[in-house]
Amino acid sequence: MLQHISALTCTPWWLSQNGACPGVVVYKKPLQWANPLLLKFDYHATGPRRQVAFCCTDRRHTQGRNSKKREAVQQNVDLPPILPKKKKKPYPIPLKQIQQAARADKKLAESGIEKKLDPPKNGLLVPDLIPVAYELLDDWKLLIKGLAQLLHFVPVHACSECSQIHVAQSGHEIQDCLGPTNSSRRSFHSWVKGSINDVLIPIESYHMYDPFGTRIKHETRFNYDRIPAVVELCIQAGVDLPGYPSRRRTKLIRMIGKKVIDIGGLVEEPRPSVDRSSAILDLDTHRSFERFAPPLESEVPRIAQETIDAYEKVKRGVTRLMKKYTVKACGYCSEVHVGPWGHNAKLCGEFKHQWRDGKHGWQDATVDEVLPPNYVWHVQDPKGSPLRSALKRFYGKAPAVVEVCIQAGAQIPQKYKPMMRLDIVLPESEESRLVA
Repeated sequence: MLQHISALTCTPWWLSQNGACPGVVVYKKPLQWANPLLLKFDYHATGPRRQVAFCCTDRRHTQGRNSKKREAVQQNVDLPPILPKKKKKPYPIPLKQIQQAARADKKLAESGIEKKLDPPKNGLLVPDLIPVAYELLDDWKLLIKGLAQLLHFVPVHACSECSQIHVAQSGHEIQDCLGPTNSSRRSFHSWVKGSINDVLIPIESYHMYDPFGTRIKHETRFNYDRIPAVVELCIQAGVDLPGYPSRRRTKLIRMIGKKVIDIGGLVEEPRPSVDRSSAILDLDTHRSFERFAPPLESEVPRIAQETIDAYEKVKRGVTRLMKKYTVKACGYCSEVHVGPWGHNAKLCGEFKHQWRDGKHGWQDATVDEVLPPNYVWHVQDPKGSPLRSALKRFYGKAPAVVEVCIQAGAQIPQKYKPMMRLDIVLPESEESRLVA
């Protein structure tokens, strides 16, 4: 198909003897063709008039401008970088937004205007999140039970000198131990038998009857129980757990700026009517390996799939609750506090704690701080040869809970496949230096 086009200009380079003219064609108007066309026009510069044919195509998407771009499928994804211990964690919310909100609150406070608070900032519950909290607590119980049962079949090794763990029949031989005596061991790990607390890192928080009441001081810290932060988040979101009561307000909390002018008075915490240790027995990982007997070997794949599904549900539930309910985390250590303000216990011993008199540097928490993923090396063959340092860059990683469930027979979730590097063929140790 040949067409004569007048709405174009041609910048010639040279004119060959056979009549070919390579040139740069500039269109004055965008072409709307989807298929290639042959455009024929007359060309003459200093020589005789010649006819030159150009093949023009439209490079735009055939579905139009409003079509969605195809998302590239990621094959290999690097893990989040390890934050240095001699530096404060970055804020999850940009610092400029925090400063803008503080300036707006200060401006209202100087004018004497009361701050408008929405639930749960005003002390009331969010009705839509109460079923979410109950479902999250059930999934948390199922996660602990499933992990305790799977650990009877899946061996877990923990280093006695550092915090790393490994899920396989034997510990790996990667020299990355950062323990106190790593120089004498050439950075090899000192493996011992691991437990459920190595797989599901326990993050505890103080339980408070009234989160908006009196702050926990360093001298009164023993008057409050320590329970898992996920459980405390569910209690403050509306779960009535026997032995751990929580104040349910009917009147709003009033604030001007950062100052609370009315919290409805202080109410004494009622005494629990049941034993607290028995009430939270199924919600804690303590001695769970002894409480749950090993299942039948034929039921292990089913339990593994239920456990990994419960883990994903727990993460989604914690994410939904943390969008509304405030959770604070220390910017230097792993301490977490569920409530509008952090406690005043002087227990921080991390970077420059002397300057802060042991007090925590509170900031908004992230989901990974409340439910740490605890990444471990992914092993394609748990019964094969141990991992080696020479092939370290070819190995992938996965959360410890996911790795335990996968080795027990669960299906790999799609979101974890890129970081596990399943599409990489492991070379021999002699060939690793030849790989680009």
